[in-house]
Amino acid sequence: MLARLGLAWLVMMQVMMFAFPGYLRSESMGPDNLALLDRAIVLMNWLSLILSIPVITYCSWPVWKGAVGRMRQGQVSMDLPVALGIVIAFVPSAISTLVGFGEVYFESVSMFVAFLLTARYLELCARQSIGDGASHDVIEALRSRLSGQANRVAFWFVVAQLSLAFLAGAAWYVFEPGHALAVMVAMVVISCPCAMAMAVPTSIAAAHACISARGGATPHEVNTLVRATTKVSNQSLYGSVAWHLLVTPLAAIGWVAPWLAAITMLLSSLAVAANAWRLYRRYTYSDSRVWMDGVAQQGQGA
Repeated sequence: MLARLGLAWLVMMQVMMFAFPGYLRSESMGPDNLALLDRAIVLMNWLSLILSIPVITYCSWPVWKGAVGRMRQGQVSMDLPVALGIVIAFVPSAISTLVGFGEVYFESVSMFVAFLLTARYLELCARQSIGDGASHDVIEALRSRLSGQANRVAFWFVVAQLSLAFLAGAAWYVFEPGHALAVMVAMVVISCPCAMAMAVPTSIAAAHACISARGGATPHEVNTLVRATTKVSNQSLYGSVAWHLLVTPLAAIGWVAPWLAAITMLLSSLAVAANAWRLYRRYTYSDSRVWMDGVAQQGQGA
């Protein structure tokens, strides 16, 4: 995971540098300067294509494996919209490079994969804190309950987002074909439920880490932690949905470029990780009054 993450970030930085001449292009430039810049853009596109191939093969291998494996079982996993986003952005870009005409989105593909792997690496680090014991078993039971809820929300969100992406792309193709692909790529990137997929694992891992750091917990403290973990998990889950829904109409009208959509995905994933870290800090480094307040609130609720 670390090797794939490092390579994706290295390629992303290089491809973004190669994409810079395309950002400078303007029809108001002199004919000679414009012709020279166009030749430079063609060269940079080819270099970006070559560098992007390891990203969509080696770095993205867990995505392809997860998507294909679940589809063989007749199921749809969260890797499917990720794979679709990579294909929709890379294949037209490769064709444009081969024919020497059209927009390319290699920087968006590399950013998408790099940010996705960053979010998954944070989740992996969080899972490594899980320990053993009766208190941890209670937290794992909570994971099963919360995961079922999160999977249902994420499934319908992905279905709705992908439908909107293709409808928006079709509408743009009718009225302004040149922007149809960019809009569809941005919306497919936004449909990636990375933050939603992290909501439950990171909060559960934070709860495990709290128990491990304190050397155990009483039943009352475990109940307090269960309530707090459920609250943080729901905050992260529905907060991620709200963030995506806020960005979706902006992408549909063409205000969010594919690279910006990838950044919004990273920001939402980092926000989920930060929320879980806040839970860990609160119930690990605070005094016993924090735990007793939760017990008191539970008693009042009863």
